[in-house]
Amino acid sequence: MPSISKKGLSMPESPIRKLVPFAEAAAKQGKNIYQLNIGQPDIKTPDVAMQAVKDNSIEVLSYSHSAGFASYREKLAKYYERNDIHVSSEDIIVTTGGSEALLFAMGTITDPGDEVIIPEPFYANYNGFATSSGVTIVPIESSIENNFALPPISEFEKLITENTKAILLCNPGNPTGYLYTKEEVQQIADLALKHDLFVVADEVYREFTYDGVKHNSIMSIPELANNAIMVDSVSKRFSMCGARIGCLVSKNKEVITTAMKFAQARLSPPTLAQIASEAALDTPQEYFEEVNEEYTLRRNILVEGLEKIEGVNVAKPKGAFYCIAELPIENADAFAQWLLEDFEYEGETVMVAPAAGFYSTPNTGLNQVRIAYVLKREDLERAIKILEVAIKEYTSK
Repeated sequence: MPSISKKGLSMPESPIRKLVPFAEAAAKQGKNIYQLNIGQPDIKTPDVAMQAVKDNSIEVLSYSHSAGFASYREKLAKYYERNDIHVSSEDIIVTTGGSEALLFAMGTITDPGDEVIIPEPFYANYNGFATSSGVTIVPIESSIENNFALPPISEFEKLITENTKAILLCNPGNPTGYLYTKEEVQQIADLALKHDLFVVADEVYREFTYDGVKHNSIMSIPELANNAIMVDSVSKRFSMCGARIGCLVSKNKEVITTAMKFAQARLSPPTLAQIASEAALDTPQEYFEEVNEEYTLRRNILVEGLEKIEGVNVAKPKGAFYCIAELPIENADAFAQWLLEDFEYEGETVMVAPAAGFYSTPNTGLNQVRIAYVLKREDLERAIKILEVAIKEYTSK
């Protein structure tokens, strides 16, 4: 029998989705499952986006330009201008989700064997993107003790070798919810300039910031123009995960020219989803104000509820809609599976994402879980109660 590639065999499973078969089996048994494992917002997609598709009179669903609609890119540039990110439509390539933008970025700036430094825990699919690109992730661990703040720059510098090509940041962070300060972003920029590195910034959660704290984009630092690459997406901002529309943004013309080769190879991003995404940019500011208010309340309910559970330690997020919690258990993978297979409380259970999959360092984060607070408030309160009962039962076995 022909053999599978080493690359394929080394591709990691998603810590977010690998428990789905157990969840499906639990649902068939009649259990109600509160899904805290995945960042699928329940917020309504803006009407203006959905209506744009309904009202369209396209007779031939054709390809778009490989870089995406010119009208959409021009509108995106104006959106970024309002967020103190000064780019033109020529600096933007529309992609099939932020995932494709990350793949384009890695394909553009790295060769097999090159290294990318990433603070961990990080978005689990970075592991997969790196594996498929033949890139080595060099992790630098942040700590729950200080809410996963940026590790000291001196520690970053120790990791830089002749193979280092980039630093990758997620800001605000998935899975931690950490929002990097202006000073931290500047420190990364200074380090990149000193060592002639790229900075790839995943900023898909830009709008989700709390407690009056402002998001600071890597693209807002003028001297970093040739080093900065931004990844973005409509998935979370407009609650349009299924649209699969993102973009890659850089003022480095060589980066854009090279990334366009990858864009041409996949032909074009989806047409109807671009129509919806372009229209979504007309969403009124009140939408985001209401969404942030709702997520702030949900965050408070979750964090305060978790803090009351004996043995649980939780980091308080300033952005996105995730948090990392340490549980009084040894193995979160086993616990998460047990929640679905062997536990129920009044016919219900919860689904969480084991956090070890958000680390690149082996045997790290084994007692941690990522929780997404994307459920309505009463469901979050119920899920916390179920989790409290589950932890007591599990630790008393």
